[in-house]
Amino acid sequence: MREILEIVEKARKSGKKIVTTNGCFDILHVGHVRLLEFSKGLGDMLVVGLNSDSSIKRIKGNKRPIVNEMERASMLASLSAVDYVVLFDEPTSIPLLEKIRPHVHVKGSDRKMHEIVERETVEQNGGRVILFNIVSGVSTTNLINRILELYDRKELSVRV
Repeated sequence: MREILEIVEKARKSGKKIVTTNGCFDILHVGHVRLLEFSKGLGDMLVVGLNSDSSIKRIKGNKRPIVNEMERASMLASLSAVDYVVLFDEPTSIPLLEKIRPHVHVKGSDRKMHEIVERETVEQNGGRVILFNIVSGVSTTNLINRILELYDRKELSVRV
């Protein structure tokens, strides 16, 4: 954590605009990519807060995540829009945002502005929250359900 805080502080001192977003990013899909590209377009440096495996289990249940945290972090870091990925284990990204103090924090429009728990923290530190219009019908849960509908377990276990 100390390393990313030093990087962010150096960028801030040089006048760069810091943008954050966060999420599980389990089974990377086009909605994630568009969110990240949108977020990067709002500033100079995009830091992605990534829910740890244990935090996802607490939020989504014991069957998630499908992809482990190191693989998810590696995939996110390989995208040109993403500058840094930081794992967090807390129920929300608030502790991370308190430390990074982004100029802009991006959330999906599946939530209303008054429902965004990070908003107060971001605004108290001089930043603002911007909503991204999510890609309709695209989510990890929808992908999992589609796979389950299209393939029965026998078919999936036979094909390698």
